[in-house]
Amino acid sequence: MPSKRRLRWAALPVGIATAAVLAGCSPTQLHGYLPGFQEDGVPTTNRVDMVAGLWVNSWIVLLVVGLVTWGLMLWAAVAYRRRKGQTGLPVQLRYNMPIEIFYTVVPLILVVGFFAFTARDQDILETQYEDPEVSITAYGKQWAWDFQYNGEDEDFSDAVWSMGVQAEPEGDGYVDQDALPTLYLPVDKTVRIELQSRDVAHSFWVIDFLYKKDMYLGRDNFWSFTPTREGTYAGKCAELCGEYHSAMLFNVKVVSEAEYEDYLETLRDAGQTGDIDEAYDRLQGNTGFGRAEEG
Repeated sequence: MPSKRRLRWAALPVGIATAAVLAGCSPTQLHGYLPGFQEDGVPTTNRVDMVAGLWVNSWIVLLVVGLVTWGLMLWAAVAYRRRKGQTGLPVQLRYNMPIEIFYTVVPLILVVGFFAFTARDQDILETQYEDPEVSITAYGKQWAWDFQYNGEDEDFSDAVWSMGVQAEPEGDGYVDQDALPTLYLPVDKTVRIELQSRDVAHSFWVIDFLYKKDMYLGRDNFWSFTPTREGTYAGKCAELCGEYHSAMLFNVKVVSEAEYEDYLETLRDAGQTGDIDEAYDRLQGNTGFGRAEEG
């Protein structure tokens, strides 16, 4: 009994110290130093908390496994070291069923657990909004982005769009952010983005949204989420797509609904209306790897 009491008293300061350390952590630290969180803890989208939770909890489990493994290795190295006066090999052990069951079952449980949690979260991430408040088509092209804001008409006659140009880094690496293609999103509105490629494989990656999705010629991908924090967020292509892949940059501006509607109105006033699905595709009618004539 006294030993148990001592153990409890020893564990108490450890628990207090742990709580104090966690209380002093910023939201960024609590979420594994991933982007997507500010000091007030508000995430950029409704999916960011889930992705960060999967990341952090996975690392905690792996760290515990590592500590146990390193501890056993150290213990074995000390407990079974060669003593003074000993010669030859130590006694060899074979067919230790409890140990064999342990190192077979535990890794199996870990693998199944990681798979189950990953599959659960991926199913949520890949579930698309059936009737989103905002529908957008993003086109990847060598080496820039076009964004079409779809309206209510099925033929997209009431859609508006913006066409981007490739980033032009200066000698010191500076990039004019105002010249980059910019995707506008209204805060707290359900968004579904259709991802299309005009030429080769690209990948649509908004860093602070903790998610990226590939874009293939001839196959449309979709991404549904709700932006929950206003701000400007960097995006880039995450699939090597040619010589100027590193210059395929864009920004995402999450703004109020009123500012979003004002932006769409400026596109209408500029005459940037209608469907731009095929008019600017470089590889029109060609879904293979060969390059067609410029269209």
